[in-house]
Amino acid sequence: MDYDLFVIGAGSGGVRAARIAGGHGAKVALAEESRVGGTCVMRGCVPKKFLVYAAHFAEDFEDARGYGWTVGKSKHSWKKLIRNKNAELDRLEAAYGGMLDRAHVALMRGRARVTGPHEVEIGGKRVAARNILVSTGSRPFIPEIPGREYAITSNEALDLPKLPRRIAIVGGGYIAVEFAGIFNGLGAEVILVYRGEMILRGFDHDARAHLQAEMQKKGIDIRLGREPVAIEKKGRKLVVRFHDDTGLEDEGVECDTVMYATGRRPNTRGIGLEELGLAMAENGAIKVDQWSRSSVPSIFAVGDATDRINLTPVALMEGHAFADTVFGNLKRPVDHESVPMAVFSQPPVGSAGLSEERAREKGFRVDIYRTTFKAMKHTISGRDERTMMKLVVDRASDRVLGAHMVGQDAPEIIQGIAIAVKAGLTKAAFDRTIGIHPTAAEEFVTLRQKVPDVEAEAAE
Repeated sequence: MDYDLFVIGAGSGGVRAARIAGGHGAKVALAEESRVGGTCVMRGCVPKKFLVYAAHFAEDFEDARGYGWTVGKSKHSWKKLIRNKNAELDRLEAAYGGMLDRAHVALMRGRARVTGPHEVEIGGKRVAARNILVSTGSRPFIPEIPGREYAITSNEALDLPKLPRRIAIVGGGYIAVEFAGIFNGLGAEVILVYRGEMILRGFDHDARAHLQAEMQKKGIDIRLGREPVAIEKKGRKLVVRFHDDTGLEDEGVECDTVMYATGRRPNTRGIGLEELGLAMAENGAIKVDQWSRSSVPSIFAVGDATDRINLTPVALMEGHAFADTVFGNLKRPVDHESVPMAVFSQPPVGSAGLSEERAREKGFRVDIYRTTFKAMKHTISGRDERTMMKLVVDRASDRVLGAHMVGQDAPEIIQGIAIAVKAGLTKAAFDRTIGIHPTAAEEFVTLRQKVPDVEAEAAE
């Protein structure tokens, strides 16, 4: 064997697995056909967060006046933002390369193809490896509709030559609502079009409703129950045609740019897995067990390629656990329960554990504690924005099953709360904890009033 481990894909999961395996003494090679760092660092979480920061300043300048600041006329340069963002990505890519060098991982540039249970081909050369790890991530998906070639995805949105004046974003998931906040904050007119009844399917209902209302207050035009059927080019403009939930076609939306954020697909096609007979789902996801092992014993997969929970920290944990298990003699399955999540919308969402709806589906009788309030900052700034916090508690054991927040710093606050949810702490433990005053976070340990149980009242 040339290597103990050959990793395909230098994203978060692949790089982590390669580094940890190298630390355990394995001889490791890693292949990447694009940029080291993968989707998160180069085309996802990191560059998107920079744009989120940029979009916040418009409101920050307005809020400063309430605190006595005289703020002059401000002007934003999209080109400068993108240039500075790209410079930071270049620095991060170099840093990732340095980490791989220090871990003695051989980095190979090019598209790798699996040609056997222990064999990979790259650049016309066959390489033998005792174990192969597929960490090829996922890619944005645009449905097959007329004019789809005129639409962009989140990949292109991060490098547009100029800020659109009017943009239609198709989708209601976290990528859609995040980019809606970005473009709206930077001054574009945003129309968010979603086929469902409410944005952020899968999140807690109260969090979804609260965010939707706050986005609308900020001027984002949210149109629900709409399914795109075609995109037409008219001069320099684009027109998106829709069917509503009754099947009738509406007047459509005219805009400069159409962005699709309707999901992603595992990036696993065309690299030899089908020919090898690897068990895969219809969407291309590699089927794996709790150890990330595929149906071919020598081939493993982590991250979005498996379509378990498509989050960077999950891919990192899966890659680390794989390397510890296979090369470190540590049996480490990954626990995919109670994974905390954040949506960097404006305002942002933080979530840990079960939503109220999911808890009820699993058979729990729950007590709900919920509050909405105007954050202290906005009592002087005058901004019409409210924060929502919520705890979902198992009535039988008093264990906190879920915590949800929509409001400033929600992701930062929920990260700490997620530890308590994962540890199985009770509502009584929350109640015994003294809050830090004055903060928004203290509301999580001062919630005392239960929300009336609608289900129990209906049963009576």
